[in-house]
Amino acid sequence: MTGTIQNRETFLANIAKQLGRSPKAELPRPTWQYQPQDGVLKDATKDELVEVLVKQCKNIHTDIVMTNTAKLPQDLQAVIDNYGGQSVITWQDKRFQDYGLSALMTTQWQQANIEHYEWNPQQPEENIRQAEKANIGITISEITLAESGTAVLFSSQERGRSVSFLPEKSIILIPKSTIVPRMTQAARWISEKVRNGENIASCINFITGPSNSADIEMILIVGVHGPIKATYIVIEDQ
Repeated sequence: MTGTIQNRETFLANIAKQLGRSPKAELPRPTWQYQPQDGVLKDATKDELVEVLVKQCKNIHTDIVMTNTAKLPQDLQAVIDNYGGQSVITWQDKRFQDYGLSALMTTQWQQANIEHYEWNPQQPEENIRQAEKANIGITISEITLAESGTAVLFSSQERGRSVSFLPEKSIILIPKSTIVPRMTQAARWISEKVRNGENIASCINFITGPSNSADIEMILIVGVHGPIKATYIVIEDQ
């Protein structure tokens, strides 16, 4: 149900009057002398950003695999085998088909006795049950931050956030074209989509490797409240 706003302008004008202000004050955007957010990795190439990402993955306890679309099914299966196979949950996402993974997710997994569940917006309770029991969750990054090793996932009806939270292991496919220096570029990219009137996810998750916490005596514990292992698979797509 969509609500409506009544008498907004009158209400705001009355508040401004009581405060002795103009109803719509236009404030100039500040110009800072130093803008380090734009300088970090400013001129880095995609290959250099990949190198930064690879190094950062060591710090965040995340495995990283470099591949291309031709080798992706083989390399993805290798990671799944390393994680023990068993059961996999994925988004309902056309990009899996575009990456040539349809045969892997159907015929090959059936032959290997690997259960596969695809997120179904018509079955919310079953989605959670399947995500809880799945050994591996597979998702796709929309934009990836090299500096911090962060994958940005856009949730939707077909792309449940539980796929990256509830399974014991997480595999995130990272198109090389999505890799940017840091949060600065990600925030601008999202902001631009909003200004252009594009529909974006109501929930955007910034995921940096497996779950971890250092709240207790500053001792890092991995796998406290989510996946205990994570692998990024960087796909050469340019």
